[in-house]
Amino acid sequence: MRIRLSLVDLLITLVTLAVAATWVFPLYWTVVTTLKPEYEVVAPGIRLVPETPTLASYIYVFVHTIIGQWYVNSLVTASAVTFLVVTLSAGCAYAISQLKFPGRRLLYGVIVASFMVPAPALIVPHFVLMNDFGLINTWGGIILPQLVLILPIVVMVYKQFFDSIPREFREAAVVDGANEFDIFIKIFVPMTWGVTAALAIYTFIATWNNFLWPFLVATSDTTMTVPVGIVQVHDAFGVQYARNLAGAVLAALPVAAAYLIFQRRVTEAIMLSAGIKG
Repeated sequence: MRIRLSLVDLLITLVTLAVAATWVFPLYWTVVTTLKPEYEVVAPGIRLVPETPTLASYIYVFVHTIIGQWYVNSLVTASAVTFLVVTLSAGCAYAISQLKFPGRRLLYGVIVASFMVPAPALIVPHFVLMNDFGLINTWGGIILPQLVLILPIVVMVYKQFFDSIPREFREAAVVDGANEFDIFIKIFVPMTWGVTAALAIYTFIATWNNFLWPFLVATSDTTMTVPVGIVQVHDAFGVQYARNLAGAVLAALPVAAAYLIFQRRVTEAIMLSAGIKG
């Protein structure tokens, strides 16, 4: 029996290592390619380690593009979307969960129904609205439509947690003379700091990685975000694999670092949002 268990454990370990290697190898190959000269990249054969390591591709991207400006644009838009989504969602969820007001059920029904609308179906209406408001090629034009895509999920998650807070806390605060704002800020928000942190990190990463909408609305280099900007690296350099991949690595580096640092929170937020969608 012990021998059989050992063989099963060994088989599971080998399969796990094989799957992990299959997943990691493209990432490894991408990074290694960025460290090769272009002539070595296009040379026949497979070289797992660069013969003449160089940072020329990264230097070229930094010198010949405005990737610094793209980083600033991504940071500003992702931070703004995260702040607005968390703030508005928490307030909306508190009102739906704890307050009684006309139209409460209708509002909740609209939020639930929004899950049935696919995001691509909103692209044209959003673009028309942003054009009418004069927000094309601006930070505002990049930020505002992205709120609509993320807000419903975050509202539902917050509502679920606000519903689970015992009503005795609210009743005690009302007896002590606290108003609704004080109850929300001093009681409900502190009880959901963990959820707030998870949702904020998840929203920030999702916004940073968003490509389609910023690609449509940012029409100049100075307003492009990093995922959109690295496409221009390809357009400017042609088929230069090392330089193209260097731009991709630089675009993904901040998000990868954030995920490694806040891995537990990101996983928690994904599980929460997946549970709401299910």
